[in-house]
Amino acid sequence: MSAIDTLFQELRQSGRKAFMPFVTAGDPDLDFTKDLLLTLDANGCSLCELGIPYSDPIADGPVIQASYTRALENQLKLLQIFEMTADLTPRLQMPMVMMVSYAIVHRHGNAEFVTRAKQAGAAGMIVPDLLVEESAEISRICTREDFSLIQLVTPTTSRERAVRIAESSSGFIYFVSVTGITGERDQLPSEIVENVGWLREQTDLPICVGFGISKAEHVRVLAPVADGLIVGSAIVRQISQVPNGSRKEVLDGISDYVSELMTALR
Repeated sequence: MSAIDTLFQELRQSGRKAFMPFVTAGDPDLDFTKDLLLTLDANGCSLCELGIPYSDPIADGPVIQASYTRALENQLKLLQIFEMTADLTPRLQMPMVMMVSYAIVHRHGNAEFVTRAKQAGAAGMIVPDLLVEESAEISRICTREDFSLIQLVTPTTSRERAVRIAESSSGFIYFVSVTGITGERDQLPSEIVENVGWLREQTDLPICVGFGISKAEHVRVLAPVADGLIVGSAIVRQISQVPNGSRKEVLDGISDYVSELMTALR
């Protein structure tokens, strides 16, 4: 079992749901990322999603795209991210998963990337552009290494394809709540509760919902059907304010925001 499997087993036994923040590695720099992850951990977040900056992001809206650009403009390298997480993750209670383009994984080699990511403290990875038709090899590698391979199901995914994705995934399934790109939204689609409920009948894997979640009311709607909720753009937008204010003020603001959402999840 991976650390993700263990986490969700414990959450289910205690009747709790996972809260997963997303942050971009190296935005505005790795020192801030480290401080932010420690802050999120201290707030009791269940696990965290660390975005690996990529010049051609998949499904990311303007807020996260801009964060990737800021990190890459500082010449951030994957090795630096691995070094930071290797130093940090032993100090965290929450597992960490990497959101990474398959282009990056493929460039390093499937087995090599999984090995290095695991050595760097990651418990799994979310690969948004990995086609289910091409996932068999890396799925076997991740299973062998007790490393979770988390894949996405979207509102436009056919039901047959959604089942295939679930069968090749591990850790949890990332259920995309809206059609389109990431970003804060006032309302979520009315059919999302029904769609998540259907998928739950097809798999024993936990289902975590992301894209567009930014308000306590979103959390209260989704908490009864989801095993966990993922919040990204609303947090990354606050990080973008670092140059205009003190880092402590931004960290405190994110801490208050996360605490509000986590209260709604209980």
